[in-house]
Amino acid sequence: MEPLFVDPYAGCLIDPTVQMDLKKYPHHYCLATKFIDDKLLHTVNNIDGLKQVVLFTDGMDTRPYRLNWPTSSIIFDISPERIFKKSDERLKGVGAKIPRNCMFLHVPLESSNIQQNLQAKGFNGNEPSIWAIQGLSIMTLASLEEILFIVSSLAMNGCLLLGELPALLAETEIGRKSSTEKWIDKLFMTNCFRVDVISYDEVASSLGKELATGDYKNILFVAEQLRFSDDQMETWRREFQRIEEEGDEEGFEEL
Repeated sequence: MEPLFVDPYAGCLIDPTVQMDLKKYPHHYCLATKFIDDKLLHTVNNIDGLKQVVLFTDGMDTRPYRLNWPTSSIIFDISPERIFKKSDERLKGVGAKIPRNCMFLHVPLESSNIQQNLQAKGFNGNEPSIWAIQGLSIMTLASLEEILFIVSSLAMNGCLLLGELPALLAETEIGRKSSTEKWIDKLFMTNCFRVDVISYDEVASSLGKELATGDYKNILFVAEQLRFSDDQMETWRREFQRIEEEGDEEGFEEL
């Protein structure tokens, strides 16, 4: 059977003692990974000027190494620093390399100001970007809202945020599984995102696969940024100020 994707580096990262979860729900996880991979690559290859990719991960994401990123892509990984450093050593140990003419930068999840850290490493809110979440442990609503706040502040209008979220988080907040989609829609819209929940069944069908049985505990989604980034707002503020000042000067000259 044709694999959904090939990850030549996963073997050097996964501890044999923690493989059980992956073995229990391999099909859903692989479908989500394939969907996110394809969406990331399709978007960066079809939007002019999109060079910035931001990944919220568990520190063991191999996408920067195994995906065929376009030239000049800048990939930011936001993840726990200790796990990232250990993974980075192992990946380099097996010869993993970032695609030529691309850049890979890490921002510790523990940073007191992730937004500021990203900007210090070169992230530009006046340029297109795409954001993805997979693997990162999100245990509380506050943690999720912090991520949405960061993306909402930095991503240009129209940029995408996609990935997987723990279904348990939604069910804990609302107490009813049937209302999960409404809860997610309200949460994302409150933070200025339009969101679509993606069916794992539909992803499987689009790939010519049948979804394996099992109660998978994640929600697959794609969200679009509806507001303007802080950098866009600041750029326009300066432009309006310049126009007003020029207008004042012209009025003064006429007098």
